[in-house]
Amino acid sequence: MIKNVCSKEQDIGKRADVFLSQELSLTRSYVKKLCDDNLVSVDNKPIKSNFIIKKELEFIVDLPEVEETYAKPEDIPIDIVYQDQDIAVINKAQGMTVHAGNGNKDKTLVNALLFHLDNLSGINGVIRPGIVHRIDKNTSGLLVVAKNDKAHLSLAKQLENKTCRRVYLALLEGVLKEDSGTIETYIGRNVNDRTKMAVTKAGRKAITDFKVIKRYDKYTLCEFSLRTGRTHQIRVHAKHINHPVVGDIEYGYKNQKFKLNGQLLHAKELEFIHPTLNKKVSFTAPIPDYFEEVLNKLKNGN
Repeated sequence: MIKNVCSKEQDIGKRADVFLSQELSLTRSYVKKLCDDNLVSVDNKPIKSNFIIKKELEFIVDLPEVEETYAKPEDIPIDIVYQDQDIAVINKAQGMTVHAGNGNKDKTLVNALLFHLDNLSGINGVIRPGIVHRIDKNTSGLLVVAKNDKAHLSLAKQLENKTCRRVYLALLEGVLKEDSGTIETYIGRNVNDRTKMAVTKAGRKAITDFKVIKRYDKYTLCEFSLRTGRTHQIRVHAKHINHPVVGDIEYGYKNQKFKLNGQLLHAKELEFIHPTLNKKVSFTAPIPDYFEEVLNKLKNGN
């Protein structure tokens, strides 16, 4: 579907992704994807998302047709921490994929949301309704879901402007010497395995703050706060400092001491401005039982 969007004098100086996201009610990340796929052009030439508007122009945006495959409601139990007419906060279980993709067509969080919630935003299409941000399949914890487009745009803007607070708890291999610090690198696709991410100069800036909560004999319980939201960011940064997350066989050790079904990484705190109440709201989720069991074993010296 072709969209013609014309900038005006008051738009001069804006980035293309900012302008188009406002005009088409899309997230900037989605506009960037359109630009990366050469689906946005000016004067018959594809432009990048950081294109600066210097005069009145006509943008041609080739929006992909709606996906033919629709996610279907499934009666799957989920932990709904909070919900109102605009948002829902979910404590996602380890092992659940957020939305369809890479061979996962059903039994996703989206399938469960479609069954349990009355509305979901449509900005991300019929495959990812309501999904503003994600956490990995084998990571547990909190994420916020948008129930309408207005809420979605507000939450997406907060994520983009880095005003959301997202705190994770992770058990790391080895003993960290520093009590706290900041990891700042560039993260992009691993050139040898496109399913993984890696620290690379060709990537996007990624910043993670960390704080040691408790040290054990050969492990460290650590709190991570995200300043950016790159794919697998904490797991990649943990590997980068040579203290991978326990249970993470993709970025960590292949031979694990504990019998786990995924990494000991839990999104424990989420804070943002409510899209319509216009006030700060915060949520917490206790660590899962399997995570607690490992910590108890370490506490008892096992």
